[in-house]
Amino acid sequence: MSTEIEHDSIAAEVLEAADHIEAEALAAAAACPAAPADASALAALPKRHTLAVLVDNEAGVLSQVSRLFSRKGYNIESLAVGPTDNLAISRMTIEVFTDDKHADLMCNQLRKLLPVHSVKLLDMDHSLRRELVLYKVNATSHDVRNEVIQIANIFRGQVIDVTSSTMTVSLIGEEGKTEAAQALLAEFGIIELVRTGMVALERGHHTIDEDTKEKGEFNYGKHVL
Repeated sequence: MSTEIEHDSIAAEVLEAADHIEAEALAAAAACPAAPADASALAALPKRHTLAVLVDNEAGVLSQVSRLFSRKGYNIESLAVGPTDNLAISRMTIEVFTDDKHADLMCNQLRKLLPVHSVKLLDMDHSLRRELVLYKVNATSHDVRNEVIQIANIFRGQVIDVTSSTMTVSLIGEEGKTEAAQALLAEFGIIELVRTGMVALERGHHTIDEDTKEKGEFNYGKHVL
């Protein structure tokens, strides 16, 4: 009996000591809260940046822009080009992985090119980004075709071609949506896949044609000096 009492006493002391240590740890944590993330450190981390560029719609411009990126050692992750409502002007949407400092540097370098009219680094949180992806998958049975159709419907895609052995699905969206669909379609075997490259616009009234002091200085330097 006395042994059991001693054991209970020891256990109570251990629990009390553990509670005391936990209380001290919580008090120390409250007195020294975690330091907030350093904004400069976050800016130095590589991430996806989207650049919108207006250029002359003429031969050789795309080559000039791509050479600029290759000289600086950057790989273009996505590139989409097409004419605007003004057929003399094309719009490029370029995506690269880099830090904020080098993204600003690339924008400044692009502005120096004579065929370039305007450059804007889009805010990812206030931009609409979309990409068209076509998936051609194996579909040799009725059950597989039904499953592919269901996947296309879930992601609001479209089945645009069907044969006795394949199906082609088109899907528009951002990376998360297109990659999720790709992971599901991969179970049936993807025969071919093609992407258009990302296109992007800012939300609301903001446009690439906004006049800024920086834009004016670069245009002055290109055309006057």
